[in-house]
Amino acid sequence: MIAAYKKESLAIDPAESASLLRVATYASVTTAVFLIAGKLVAALYTGSISVLASLADSIMDIAASLINLLAIHYSLQPPDTDYRFGHGKAEHLAGLAQAAFIAGSAVFLILQAIDRLLYPQPLKGTIVGIGVLLCSIVLTSALLFFQHYVVRCTKSSAIKADAIHYATDVLTNGTTIMALGLTKLGWPAMDPIFAIIIALYILYSAGHISYNSTQLLMDHELPPEVHIRIEEVAYANPQVRGVHAVRTRRSGQTYFVQLHLMLDDRLPLVEAHNVADAVEAAIKEHFPNADVLIHQDPTSGPLSQLLG
Repeated sequence: MIAAYKKESLAIDPAESASLLRVATYASVTTAVFLIAGKLVAALYTGSISVLASLADSIMDIAASLINLLAIHYSLQPPDTDYRFGHGKAEHLAGLAQAAFIAGSAVFLILQAIDRLLYPQPLKGTIVGIGVLLCSIVLTSALLFFQHYVVRCTKSSAIKADAIHYATDVLTNGTTIMALGLTKLGWPAMDPIFAIIIALYILYSAGHISYNSTQLLMDHELPPEVHIRIEEVAYANPQVRGVHAVRTRRSGQTYFVQLHLMLDDRLPLVEAHNVADAVEAAIKEHFPNADVLIHQDPTSGPLSQLLG
């Protein structure tokens, strides 16, 4: 028998999961508003292209956060007659939309930085710019701490994508501070060069988000440890003689699980149904957001001979 695993962090009450997701989206939008206001002042005061790059990144963040807010609200709606499997994939579509926003902002920054390299302009008020960016780092770090907690609890791809945005924001703020410092020390070309470095990292992040969202939209199998846990739970029932054809996918916060149980030929239909219900309940104990479908097979069937 496979050794026992700890319950996944997904084992959280669905109502609590929904509440965490909503709070995370509101916190993200609120943080982005404060960041944009501060960076706008710093960009206008200093004239720095790297500060402008950081501002553009924050504007993309709030656009992406608003998409998240709407997508998560929609994805948490219960199944209806038109969408019997729920609306969870709206969350993954939001991830693709965020990737597009991020990539667009990166291209804009590269063009602006090249223009500044060709036509240099003096900077002013660098101390004010550095102060604003330090405050931004503190505020963004607090949001990231909360978002990582939400991702651990909910496995939300949309919140994970949003957290990547803000992790990028911390990086861009730190890089921008370095650019302003070097400019003040007499290296003005560092401002647009650092902006290009930031933009390239943003492009990389966009590709990462796009890949993950696409995998979920294509119904990629859940991680191997989830399969192991499902089989372990099924085999824990003494009536189960075998488990096969385990298939899984994820849509938003819901895990969809399908599997076949091999049961003794002599079991009455009612008892076989009860065994399947017991296994389904046990799986849902470990994965509360799971939608489980179980098929029963006789042990004397042709499939059991193939399986040995």
